[in-house]
Amino acid sequence: MTYLGSCLCGRVQFKAEGPAIDVHYCHCRMCQRATGSAFAILAWFDLGDVLWTHGRPKILRSSSTAQRGFCADCGTPLLLHYDGEHRLGLMVGTFERAADLVPLRHASLESRLPWTDISENADKDFIQPAAAVIAGSMSDTCCRLPGPQPTSSEIS
Repeated sequence: MTYLGSCLCGRVQFKAEGPAIDVHYCHCRMCQRATGSAFAILAWFDLGDVLWTHGRPKILRSSSTAQRGFCADCGTPLLLHYDGEHRLGLMVGTFERAADLVPLRHASLESRLPWTDISENADKDFIQPAAAVIAGSMSDTCCRLPGPQPTSSEIS
C-alpha cells in the first residue's frame, strides 16, 4: 500500500510504502511538546520505504538519541527518527488517508495528561521500562522500537 502525506502548506510532501511497522500513541513529554498536543500518533516505516517527493523536512536534534523533522515554512511536525535505526516515525495527521493508519497501543502512559481518554480496546502494555523513560523528564526514547540498531541515520 502506498501512503501519501504532506505538511500543512504542502511544501514538504512524502510517500511511504507500507504496511506500517507499527502505529501507536505516544504520551511522553517530548512528543507532547513537539506536537503541541496531549500526545503524538506515529506510524513507523522502514527508512527505505519513505521518499520525500517535494521539499525536505528541517531536521532538529531533539535529544542525544533522536531527531525530529518539521516543515521550515509552516512548522508542521513530520517525523521522529532514532539514531542508528532504519525506521522512521511519521506523524499520522500528515497522511492524506490518516484513517487507514489505526493506532493500537499507547507509549509512556506515565506522562499521559489526566483528562485524555484511552479506549478500552487499546494495548496499554506498551510502556517502556523505567530505565528507558524517567517519568516527568524530557526523554526521547519513549517510542524506540525493539530490534537491531544499524548505524545509518540518513533521514532526509
